[in-house]
Amino acid sequence: MRKSTKQDRILRSRNKLPTNVTIISRSWILLGGFNAHASNIVSLICIATGQDPAQNVESSHCITLMEAVNDGKDLHVSVTMPSIEVGTVGGGTQLASQSACLNLLGVKRASKEAPGSNSRQLATIVAGVVLAAELSLMSALAAGQLVKSDMKYNRSSNDVSKASS
Repeated sequence: MRKSTKQDRILRSRNKLPTNVTIISRSWILLGGFNAHASNIVSLICIATGQDPAQNVESSHCITLMEAVNDGKDLHVSVTMPSIEVGTVGGGTQLASQSACLNLLGVKRASKEAPGSNSRQLATIVAGVVLAAELSLMSALAAGQLVKSDMKYNRSSNDVSKASS
């Protein structure tokens, strides 16, 4: 489980939120579900670090909670991911790019001093990145910026409505 409490002033300055953190927590309730897009983050980290992408099914089980605290001045965010399946040896972890990524994260190979600690650290990194991404997406939704930014930075400048089938 990863937890974070963000102050309202920090959220507003970085995400241009219209009022306070209560908007984010209320938006979360209205959307329903257990998380916004944990699966996307888990998939990209699996591929980048040489994990079996099929493990995304189990590893993406995630419950994201967001709660306004301190009279709405702060936002408490947590993600609970009980079954992250990652490893730092064998398989795709030996590929050059994936090995370099694990090295960059400081979890390449098995730890001789504390067996399993590198895998646990990688799982912690996954949960931390999921938490950050959940907060980012919910902030964009609460501030009404998601569709606007998608339209502004659209990957395609082609008019897809005129594309032939």
